[in-house]
Amino acid sequence: MKLKDKIVLITGSSRGIGAEIAQSFAKEGAIVVVNYLKNKEAAEKVVKACKDFGGDAWSIQADVTCESSVREMVDEIILEVGKIDVLVNNAFKSYVFSPENRKLAWELSWEDYQSQIDGSLRSTHNVCQAVFRNMKMKNQGSIINIVSDLVARPTIPYHEYTTAKAALVGYSRNLAAELGQFGIRVNCVAPGLVYPTDASRDTKEEVKEMLIAQTPLKRIASPKDIAGPVLFLASDWSRFMTGQTLYVDGGLVMS
Repeated sequence: MKLKDKIVLITGSSRGIGAEIAQSFAKEGAIVVVNYLKNKEAAEKVVKACKDFGGDAWSIQADVTCESSVREMVDEIILEVGKIDVLVNNAFKSYVFSPENRKLAWELSWEDYQSQIDGSLRSTHNVCQAVFRNMKMKNQGSIINIVSDLVARPTIPYHEYTTAKAALVGYSRNLAAELGQFGIRVNCVAPGLVYPTDASRDTKEEVKEMLIAQTPLKRIASPKDIAGPVLFLASDWSRFMTGQTLYVDGGLVMS
């Protein structure tokens, strides 16, 4: 995929989907920056796995909802390696997909929405703002934002989570329209339910079976299923694609 020696920053990559994406880039020879919030030990395990797969990697702590923390992280990366070729915005506010425990529409406060918007949209905005200058100077870059197929098909109404991801889709399309002139592509990957992850640990078997029954490919996604499309959007194989959302949910959403 011609990703060898590409500098790839992946936010929230100490576990789950982010960790799998990091390791997949490493297998292609990329140099991976594993961003984490609190769990340094988990991040270092991902770094070790990346190196075992033949890539290079290091971990860096930053709260992506904090602008100054993000700028310090990006400045450190630029000082170390001079550029960022690929940015994967995977970090989001913790959320548990449990139909029984979700808040119903009339139970939600604006603070519930704001928390998710900060976790998805504000964090992505902070990191994008920090990397724009370097990508514009290099006249190239690929930004991939992880959203959700719930935006197109709210199979279960996780209101605050889905609203934040919908905002992120709109943000990404506007960036794509603005940044194309600088050779910067912006796309989204929209998974369905992914198992196993921390977010899906409380999803009951009957819910998974319901989703499987509605899914043409008749299974739930694994983290590895999400990594492939992310690498595709980061590579030259998708060099004429921007402003797109790839639904990675076994055909549950067809656009």
